[in-house]
Parts: sequence; structure tokens; C-alpha cells
Amino acid sequence: MPEPIRLFCLPYAGASAAFFAQWRRGLPAAIDVRPVELPGRGARIGEAPYTDPRALTRHLADAIAGSVTGPYALFGHSLGALLAFELAHELPARGIAAPRVLFASGCAAPAVCDGAFFRRPRSDADLRAVLSAYGATPPEALADTALMALVLPVLRADFALRGAYTYAPRPALACPIQALGGSRDDIARADLEAWGRETRGPFDLALFEGDHFFIHAQRAPVLDRVGHRIGTLAQARAAA
Repeated sequence: MPEPIRLFCLPYAGASAAFFAQWRRGLPAAIDVRPVELPGRGARIGEAPYTDPRALTRHLADAIAGSVTGPYALFGHSLGALLAFELAHELPARGIAAPRVLFASGCAAPAVCDGAFFRRPRSDADLRAVLSAYGATPPEALADTALMALVLPVLRADFALRGAYTYAPRPALACPIQALGGSRDDIARADLEAWGRETRGPFDLALFEGDHFFIHAQRAPVLDRVGHRIGTLAQARAAA
């Protein structure tokens, strides 16, 4: 039986690894979903969140490296896509094999993404307004003072992290890149297609009905695409 492919999943700003735990039920058993918990949330809520993207990349690479004992892939949404991209460079730089595929979801390519929106100082009211505008947080959660006391500091740190991200030109990745986007997101198609310049392997863009958080509303078709992409690459490798 072929070795399962480990799929390391990195969350968007303010989110925890718990979002990806439910993916295990929607993907084939041959894909071992490994949600990556960032400091400051979920099981790591007692740790200070990072605001330096390079330091966080090194920290995550330290945590993931020991779990890469066979084929693996990386998935990230929004902020998570940038972190997955950096890991796709960092892990091979440490002598670890390249991922089978990098899934970059809901994020403009690193060379063209603009962090100005995230660098602005944010009050708690501002952050609540952002959460409300994105529509991924229920109104009752926004009104829960105790919950917001936990969520808003993490979101503020993640905004600082995203705002501090700078693109470093490097040789193109060896792994294929699968970009995913929402048809009603405010990310231009050209900025999603720019991910293709970050690989010397195959590139594909898949658009799904929805806004920035299409991965919630379109979970089934997103998982179909992820499973199909990984399965196709595994078949090609087996036939080689």
C-alpha cells in the first residue's frame, strides 16, 4: 500500500488549526491531514503569537521537519498561503524533499501582494468591523466580549505579521502550485495567476463561487480539487 501523503494545512489570520480538522472526513484515507497550529490560538493559546514572518517560518519548519518522513503537501489560505509558500522554500533549504504540491488559497501571489491594509493600526472596534465585513464570524461571536478578548489580540498580531511580510525573490519552486480563489473575492485573477511564476513545475488556478472565505461555503468542491490534485500527482509518480 502506498505511503499516505501528509497534508500540512496553515490557517488564515485569526483562525486556528481546528478549521482543518474536519477535512479528514472529506479527503481520501491516503491523505493524512495535519493541521498546523500557530502560536497564540487553539492548543497553543498560552504562547505569544508571532509578528515576524521570517521567525515564524523558521519556527514552523522546526516543528514540521520531524514529521516529514515521506511525501507531503502544503495548503494555506490567505495568510496561511504565504506561510506555506515560505515553508516550501525553507524545508528544501534544510535538505528536506520538496512538497508534492503547494496549495495557495485566497491570496495574491507573494510578488504582487500588498500589505498596506494590514499595516494600519487597528482598534478593537476596527478589528470587529473587519471580521463582520468578511462574514466568517457569526454576529453572536462578535458580541461575545470574553471570546473577542481571546480572538482580537491574535488577529491583531496576525495583521502585523501579514503587514510585515516582504517578498524575497528566489529560484522558482520545484513543486507544482495549485492556486484557489473565490469568484467574488477582491483579489484580481491576474494576482492569483501570478503564483504561476513561483514554480518551474505545473501551475493551475481553480475558481470557486464565493468571497474570500469560499473554503467554508465551498468545502466539498475545494476538497475534491485537493484530493484530485494530490491523487493525480501520486499516480504520475507511481507510473514514472
